[in-house]
Amino acid sequence: MNSTFARISLATVLGFSLFAVAQAAPAAGAAAAPNAPSATPAAGSAAGTKVGTINIEQAIFASNEGRRDFEALSKKFEPKQNELKGLNDEIDGLKKQLSNQGDKMNEDAKATLVKQIEGKQKSLERSSQDAQEEFQSQQGEIGNKILTKMAPMIVKYAGENGYGIIMDTSQQWPRGPVIWYGQAVDITQAIVEAYNVQSGVPAPPAGAAKPAVKPTATPGTRPATAPTTTSTTKPATPPATKPQ
Repeated sequence: MNSTFARISLATVLGFSLFAVAQAAPAAGAAAAPNAPSATPAAGSAAGTKVGTINIEQAIFASNEGRRDFEALSKKFEPKQNELKGLNDEIDGLKKQLSNQGDKMNEDAKATLVKQIEGKQKSLERSSQDAQEEFQSQQGEIGNKILTKMAPMIVKYAGENGYGIIMDTSQQWPRGPVIWYGQAVDITQAIVEAYNVQSGVPAPPAGAAKPAVKPTATPGTRPATAPTTTSTTKPATPPATKPQ
């Protein structure tokens, strides 16, 4: 599977969310409307100088809401995953039959078996691709829903704590902009905790599996290495079974 949800979508949602919050802040010197609520932080005109980092994907997946919704999505796709696994096992059985008995079959029987294997293989590939695309689409909807609510919180946190810039470390260098960073500047956990309070979603039961998140550069040790071709930002196992 590729990324848990499209990175372009993630970046777009975050960008628009931050832009909207920044624009909502009154310009320097502008008169504020009487009795106007002061919920929006002065993001656009913040004078902070600190540099911070956040792993946006990890923050989404590690939040109580993210863990709950991604776990529900994984369970939703379990029947499809089992179906694909059954078809894959069936193909394996036919391949073994061909391997063990092929030299003893007449040409017609052998050709029929080969055709049967090829047909089931194509069916598995199509079904696997469709399931992966649907799974990714629904993951994207969950991720973007959480991100639209989390982005203003990041801006608020940055403004209140003297940050002039927050950099996303969801992608490792060289795909991402951050070569190295120390744990002291990372605000991921602080945002997760604040978001959990705001969302009101309780923590999953003790012992519940945490969704896997893409490993980042180990803070304070060494520069990040380039990520592998296959993304590891999967909060749940994709429903597709790789054809043999």
